Amino acid sequence: MTNTTEKVVFKDYNSNQLMLLPPSLEELIAANHPVRIVQQVIERIDIQPILKKYKGGGTSSYHPKMLLKILVYGYLSNIYSSRKLEAATGENIHFMWLSGMSRPDHNTINRFRSDRLKDVLKEVFSQVVMLLVESGHVDLKDVYTDGTKIEANANKYTFVWGRAIKSSKEKISRQLEELWAYTQQVAKDELGQDVPDFTQVEPEQVAQTIERINNALEDRKQSGSAVDKKVKQKVGYARRNWPGKLAEYAQKEQILGERNSYSKTDTDATFMRMKEDHMGNGQLKAGYNLQISTQKQFILHYTLHQKPTDTTTLIPHFEQFRDLYQQLPENITADAGYGSEENYQYLDTHKVKGFVKYNYFHKEQKQLKKETSNQKITNNLHYDTQKDRYICPMGQPMERIGTRHRTTENGHVQQYARYKAKSCSGCPLAGSCKKPQGDKILEVNHQLNTYKQRARELLLSEEGIKKRKNRPADVEAVFGQLKHNRNFKRFNLRGLPKVEIEMGLLALAHNLAKIAA
Repeated sequence: MTNTTEKVVFKDYNSNQLMLLPPSLEELIAANHPVRIVQQVIERIDIQPILKKYKGGGTSSYHPKMLLKILVYGYLSNIYSSRKLEAATGENIHFMWLSGMSRPDHNTINRFRSDRLKDVLKEVFSQVVMLLVESGHVDLKDVYTDGTKIEANANKYTFVWGRAIKSSKEKISRQLEELWAYTQQVAKDELGQDVPDFTQVEPEQVAQTIERINNALEDRKQSGSAVDKKVKQKVGYARRNWPGKLAEYAQKEQILGERNSYSKTDTDATFMRMKEDHMGNGQLKAGYNLQISTQKQFILHYTLHQKPTDTTTLIPHFEQFRDLYQQLPENITADAGYGSEENYQYLDTHKVKGFVKYNYFHKEQKQLKKETSNQKITNNLHYDTQKDRYICPMGQPMERIGTRHRTTENGHVQQYARYKAKSCSGCPLAGSCKKPQGDKILEVNHQLNTYKQRARELLLSEEGIKKRKNRPADVEAVFGQLKHNRNFKRFNLRGLPKVEIEMGLLALAHNLAKIAA
């Protein structure tokens, strides 16, 4: 038996082979490749807002459309580093095609991203959304809104708390008043009659008050009278430290604004509770509250907020929406994090149909099925609209005794009407109707209850049930895609302006990727 070996044949290969007619870069790119979508869309938008950032004069600059294409396609391809984008313009045919074989360095790319796109990227983003509207991909009538916390690139152990500052100022005020009271006892004549306002702990006023106390005690000491050494030491400590501390507190309060905390390494970031796993376990970390509104998994609008609660973000979020698109959506669907009196009032004022849950909406629906007969009686008291009073289950009228006002974090004033029963002694329902001590007192926010009733009717309608079912597949799915495909921790998220640019580029890239898909 003869052993025969077949000859192996290879295709012609010569890496040094010259081409008579070299192919163009465009010929090497597939017709349906996402890079073509980036090219087409960016070419159609008006970049006048970006052009205004250029002063003119000097040497020529790289065209902003070219740099914007590189950035957007980079974010679409999960390339965020300016150095990697610089390398891609010389190695990757998609970037080489977009740049027209230009080779901007990483400093140029980074300056364009941080300086030229600052405060104007949202206008560019809105133009892309309007192109989506024109093409029929989306409309601006129905939106799904939700938020998530994104961690800042900041030290979580270097923080400033507003409550701690308030507590320290109150302590200084209290101790200063004690020093004044002691000085009045031992040196009333030297101290004078003008009593300062201890509630206003301003650096200059405190310094003047301490100086008056110190001078009075010194005069008392020189006259031969005894002065408590511990008090004298405390006055000396106050002179050296309190004015400077109060000036430091004033500077920190200016940075805080309406917030309760910030990070020393990123003063724009607020400490928020981050969800670290699928169970929602986490810890307080410096971050930002990202809000987005979506439709068919396209991002129509995004905003960044420094307050952790979603309740405070709905109004500013949609005010920016109206500034960008000159209109508000007709329908808004959101979860219970947005259900507040001021938000319902905003939607009602602007004739927006709000499919917005309120706290305990789901619990309320479950309890309706489980309530005992006694619970149904006590939880559904009859309200006499003409006499503005409630009738208790035993037929006793509960007359109105006053109104309690509550101011929310955003400055909205809520009114709670207070009603009291005349006598609950001996009532068989007292155990399930009121607290053990005293007669039953009921506080009712009539305005909020009216808004809740409207929201309940919308949420339980056929349209509302459909929207609640669609919401997880829309806005929650978008957040899932952003977090899965583009880990926020990759970014140097430090400073509100920079974070807004990063989120804007991510939103642009996400929408263009959806078109390509």
